[in-house]
Amino acid sequence: MHTADSPTRQAPGSLPPPAPPRPDARPSRAPTETPRAPDLVLPGLSIVLPCLNEQANVADAIRAAARAASHTSLDYEIIVVDDGSTDATAEIAAGFVPRDRRVRLLIHPANRGYGAALRTGITAASMPWILLTDADLQFDLDELDDFLPQTATADLVIGWRILRRDPVGRRMNAAAWNWLVRRVFHLPVRDVDCAFKLLRASALDGITLTANGAMIDTELLVRCLAAGARITELGVHHRPRINGRQSGASPRVVMRAFAELARLRRQLAAERRAAAA
Repeated sequence: MHTADSPTRQAPGSLPPPAPPRPDARPSRAPTETPRAPDLVLPGLSIVLPCLNEQANVADAIRAAARAASHTSLDYEIIVVDDGSTDATAEIAAGFVPRDRRVRLLIHPANRGYGAALRTGITAASMPWILLTDADLQFDLDELDDFLPQTATADLVIGWRILRRDPVGRRMNAAAWNWLVRRVFHLPVRDVDCAFKLLRASALDGITLTANGAMIDTELLVRCLAAGARITELGVHHRPRINGRQSGASPRVVMRAFAELARLRRQLAAERRAAAA
C-alpha cells in the first residue's frame, strides 16, 4: 500500500498500573495452554492502535493487544499512532517502548485525522497480517481467536458489532452513515466502520489509500474488493466507552467524511472511464 511516511518521535514516560476490571467485562481468555495447529496461528501480526487523547486507555489497550497477539501469532508488533494528542497519551505509550521491542510509537505532531493515523500505522506494519482496531477499550481483543480459522480462506476478516454500546445519538448517526456508504459503494458488509479488522498485508499490494478521516474504512473495503480480496465477517462484542471522549461526531469530522465520500466517488468514476477508454 502506498501512503506518505509519518514523522516519528518518542517521549519519555512511565507505565501506569493496569486499570481495575471493567464492570461489563467478560472473563478474559487465558493464553492457549496446548500448542495450536499451525493453520490456527498467524505467522506474524501487526496491531495498529490509532490514538487521540486516550491517556486513560492507551496503557491497557497496549496490554490487551500484547495479550491477544501473544497467543494468536508467532511474532507480533504493536504500533501506537498518536494523532496529535494534547494529553499524556504519547508519554504513556512511550513508557512501553524501552521495555518491549515489539511496541512502536509513531507520533503526528498535529492532528491529521483518524484515516491518516491508520494509514501511518499500515505503512509502518511489517508483519504478514495487520489488525486495525482502536485504543478506546470498546472491543475485547481476545476475540481475535475466533478470526483465526477464517484466515485460511479470507484476505480480510472484519467484525460487525453484535450490539453497539454507544449513546443513542451516535448509534443513529452511525447507522445512517453505514446505510449511505453501503449503498453508494455497493459494499456487501454489515458494519463498515467496525474497528476490528484483520487483513492480510499482501491484500494491500498495489492499493493507494488517501482518506484522512472517517472514510478510511469505506475506502479500504472498496479498494480491496475491487482488487479481488476475499472478505468475511464475524460478530464481535462491543463495550461502552468508560474513559475519554469520542470525536467521530464533531462537525469537522462529519464534514470531512462527506467531502471524502464525494472525492472517492469521483475517483472511482474517473478510474472506470479510464478503464473503458
